[in-house]
Amino acid sequence: MKHPDDNLAEVPGQVFSPGQVSSSPSVGGFGASTGSVSAIMGIERHAPVSQAASSEPEKAPVAPVSTPKAAASASAYDDSTPLAREIAEMTRRRRILAGEDLPLPSAPRVFTVANQKGGVGKTTTTVNLAAALARSGARVLVIDLDPQGNASTALGVEHRSDTVSVYDVIINDEPMADVIQKSPEFEALYCLPATIHLAGAEIELVSLVAREQRLRTALDKFLDESPEPFHYVIIDCPPSLGLLTINAFVAAREVLIPIQCEYYALEGLSQLLNNIKLIERHLNPALTVSTILLTMYDSRTNLANQVAAEVREHFPKEVLDTLIPRSVRISEAPSYGQSVISYDPSSPGSLSYLEAAAEIARRGAPA
Repeated sequence: MKHPDDNLAEVPGQVFSPGQVSSSPSVGGFGASTGSVSAIMGIERHAPVSQAASSEPEKAPVAPVSTPKAAASASAYDDSTPLAREIAEMTRRRRILAGEDLPLPSAPRVFTVANQKGGVGKTTTTVNLAAALARSGARVLVIDLDPQGNASTALGVEHRSDTVSVYDVIINDEPMADVIQKSPEFEALYCLPATIHLAGAEIELVSLVAREQRLRTALDKFLDESPEPFHYVIIDCPPSLGLLTINAFVAAREVLIPIQCEYYALEGLSQLLNNIKLIERHLNPALTVSTILLTMYDSRTNLANQVAAEVREHFPKEVLDTLIPRSVRISEAPSYGQSVISYDPSSPGSLSYLEAAAEIARRGAPA
């Protein structure tokens, strides 16, 4: 009687005996046992090796010959990919900043960071430029004139509702020296915090004498009496053109305008410039637009490039060469009570703000 597994002997290149194959029950209805299926699959995966091929001695792999030229090319940067080029460029920019000592101004430079459009990066620019300048050795004071108090949050200073703040300086004539707090960010970085009470200051200022001069009077007195000189004062404004912003314009000597690289950011620019001219004519003849900073720049979009080119065409002297890119790290830093300069010093956003601060320091105050 013929054994069920005798048919396997007919498979080419291999001979089986009945004892080599398991006689377990068939699987899947194919009429073959589990052992038979495994054996057949093994034959299909491993083709039989001819006797001639197996008799040849196996050659040892040849090691590649290393030459000085090959070693040099392996150690050099591979700039064939966009990521590699970006890393090499960032490394070059960091080396330039590391080897540069920024000049300090002989007299305090007072900036107002203003733009009546919200969400263009006023507070972010204020905080990170101040941190970058303080990191370079300058003594910097940030005045948070926005009722939201975001600059105070980012610099890690106390600004609860019961905290003595810039509101008390403007409305109640509190000495500025008694209100200023030192930021934990850097040793030479200070902040005049804002609280929610500042939201009602616009109405209260209406009835006060010299309502547009309140901040300037307090600031000039503080700078004159400060035992150690401040090099920079940066005022963060609310997204409006009310009395708080007017106080900031009157107190400042220079205006820094952050412009988001989108179409809507350009629409209100002419109105802002007209208001600055009115204040220059009637309240502060020394006021000038010295700096324009392009923020939230995305080089992948044509719109961002077009907006940047248009702004540079109209304001060739005021626009900084540095562009602030869109960066997750810049957005994350305030939630930790930090600027991006200390939160992630190696990020592209931190590097860009350091370059912007260096550019402002090199330019100096306008004549």
